[in-house]
Amino acid sequence: MIRIFNGCDESSVFDRSSDLPDVSGSVREIIENVRINGDKALKEYSLRFDKADVEKFEIDPSRMKEAYDRCDADFKAVLDEAAANIKEYHSAQVREGYEINRSNGVTVGRKVLPLERVALYVPGGTAAYPSSVLMNCIPAKIAGVDEVIMTTPPANGGNIRDDILAAAYVAGVDRLFCIGGAQAVAAFAYGSETVPKAVKIVGPGNAFVAEAKRQVYGIVDIDMIAGPSEILIVADGSANPKAVAADMLSQAEHDKNASAVLITDSADLAQKTAVELEKQLAVLPRKEIAEASIENNGKIIITDSIVDSISVANRLAPEHLEINTENAMELLPLVRNAGSVFLGANCPEAVGDYFAGTNHVLPTSGTARFASALSVDDFIKTLEYTYYPREALIADADKIALFAKREGLDAHGRSATIRKEL
Repeated sequence: MIRIFNGCDESSVFDRSSDLPDVSGSVREIIENVRINGDKALKEYSLRFDKADVEKFEIDPSRMKEAYDRCDADFKAVLDEAAANIKEYHSAQVREGYEINRSNGVTVGRKVLPLERVALYVPGGTAAYPSSVLMNCIPAKIAGVDEVIMTTPPANGGNIRDDILAAAYVAGVDRLFCIGGAQAVAAFAYGSETVPKAVKIVGPGNAFVAEAKRQVYGIVDIDMIAGPSEILIVADGSANPKAVAADMLSQAEHDKNASAVLITDSADLAQKTAVELEKQLAVLPRKEIAEASIENNGKIIITDSIVDSISVANRLAPEHLEINTENAMELLPLVRNAGSVFLGANCPEAVGDYFAGTNHVLPTSGTARFASALSVDDFIKTLEYTYYPREALIADADKIALFAKREGLDAHGRSATIRKEL
């Protein structure tokens, strides 16, 4: 089923844009309706898309704690430990401002400030991920965001799954709303009678949510435009084909547009992994989805060496990069472009999805060439400040005026030199 190549034109490996629906027109209409009609439009869309007659969009925050209490002890323990790992990892990302005091009395500095209100979108249909609640909310709380509000679509006539509510409680969500789709993004971009306007919207979603985030960017900030999930595995002959196939399927089961790729210098591993994929697909609960993903987007690429494999990986800039080789840690310095890297035979990508503490909100579609995993940095802004005493300005005024004159902005220069006369 999966295609095997001796070398490959890697430009098309993760290019699935032609397979994705164009929903821009529908999304534009939804956003405009919500912008103009507020809650009325939100109620109409909840009924139309979610089959839910929602009377009140905001959910009592006590329901988060109640849901947590209802969860079984094992899941609560895992949630708590995963949250602790995520907090530990992201706490190391906290940045401090600085101030420079020069001998002439001039002071320049930078303040690091948390964003005021961030909205977190959490899918609530077939893809309901409590792990995403932790990954998006915890860095925001560590950054010091004043208010983290979360929204998730109404399911089963307006209910929200206990797993999602419990994760929101553990992560520290401040306010909770029951709105889904592009209409939720519009509500948090423009505000409504009952929904507060945010300054940033984060979190995964379907094609409508992703397109809505694209269209409201500039009105608010967003984390990224996430495409279909990707995994790229660089493996040598020491890798176990059962583990490699299992790791490829861990992403293929996400959706039919997901992509799983193996790059190896071992033709033997390539053939054995292809056989193992067939075996494991046969018993996979989400077989139909994973099979379509492997059939349409899966690839095995054979290269001359592992160093060549890493070079191809750098050009592809995958969302998830596994290095399953004997010397995985030694290869890490060669990696330039990847959302998150998983090293060694015992580090499947799933450890990053749920438990290790690194973030699973990652750049896709090759954007790891310039973008990074979600972090505390995504929830702060910086503010510069300057202080000049009179003596320092008098000394620098003519220099400022000279620079301004070169740019044809005489009034700029005059604003400095005029103070010599005052």
